[in-house]
Amino acid sequence: MEVTVRFFAGCREAVKRDEATLSLPDGATLADLQVALAEEYPAIAHYAQRVRYSVNWEYAAADAKLDDGDEVAMIPPVAGGSDRSRAWVTEDVVSEDDVRPLVETSASGAVVIFLGVVRNHAEGRAVEALTYEAYPPMAEKTMLEVAEEAHGRWPLHRVAVAHRIGHLRIGDASIAIGVSSSHRKEAFAACEFVMDRIKEDVPIWKKEHWADGPAHWVGDDAEAE
Repeated sequence: MEVTVRFFAGCREAVKRDEATLSLPDGATLADLQVALAEEYPAIAHYAQRVRYSVNWEYAAADAKLDDGDEVAMIPPVAGGSDRSRAWVTEDVVSEDDVRPLVETSASGAVVIFLGVVRNHAEGRAVEALTYEAYPPMAEKTMLEVAEEAHGRWPLHRVAVAHRIGHLRIGDASIAIGVSSSHRKEAFAACEFVMDRIKEDVPIWKKEHWADGPAHWVGDDAEAE
């Protein structure tokens, strides 16, 4: 089967082309494609584990099976940052799979993953859903600053943060944080620090949709209509 791969930003510059068509055996996965890409384009090998991949315009994990005619994109983190700090805001589903590959290293004895999940209650009232709104450029910049501050406090390897915006249902993850270090104590402490600082300083707002009344923006004394 044949799969089209699209390249962006640094990936595009490394291979000196916008897209390529690769032949793969039937039943191949995204992980198989990553291997084929590294063999076909050695210059892109160091990007393989540092970017996100989409298949037919949806983010996909390494074990996703590919079909003939699929379009795969190599997508660098939209917020930029260094190898040790990544942060982005997205309307897509977020999970452990988004941040874990970005923080794991061969030197990491501890990898801590935190998922903030929408619960069905708040302040003693039933909650049906949450809506998150953000000022994305500033939110991403501030999250990167928080990640770098964590690096300054503890001997960490990498930090990655993905925050979802839009309408979320009960059980959906609103944020995924990954932290790696040589030892668990530093990783746990840094992960908690990053979450606390994001809630305090990052321009992301949460609207609670009550089961028994009008929706309410958290932190706003006046209830929203």
